[in-house]
Amino acid sequence: MVQQSQSLALEATRKFLVLYRYLRHYARTMQCEGVRGRDMSTLRYLHETGPLTISQISEYLFISTSSASELVSRMEEAGYMSRRRSQEDSRVVYVELTPKGTQLADTTPTGGIPLLRERIKGLHQEQLNKIDEALTLLIQVMEIDPNDFR
Repeated sequence: MVQQSQSLALEATRKFLVLYRYLRHYARTMQCEGVRGRDMSTLRYLHETGPLTISQISEYLFISTSSASELVSRMEEAGYMSRRRSQEDSRVVYVELTPKGTQLADTTPTGGIPLLRERIKGLHQEQLNKIDEALTLLIQVMEIDPNDFR
């Protein structure tokens, strides 16, 4: 029984490392293209939803608004996004894709977290519950405060 538990623990760790290594590999691949994983997630999300505010982008990415603003500024400088003021309320600023950003979102293969975001939507409630429980347990086992990594 103890040996079986140890074997399962090793297998769980192996699977976690496979995911971790895959995500790092995808991130390195995107950096070689000059784009970060979060950048691609944002490009794809804007492509899917249309213009969003910085606040909406930060909520989607689970990052602070200042980090989202920095991301948008970086992508704006690269020519992938632009900002425009709302005609109804000049205090509201929308972020939208430029033609260059749309082209990048269309042509870059999906992987990493952007792929997870797309595919996880299609899972059944029972599957989502199992994933949520497993990830919650991993966060607890590793003594992580999720608020430290926004």
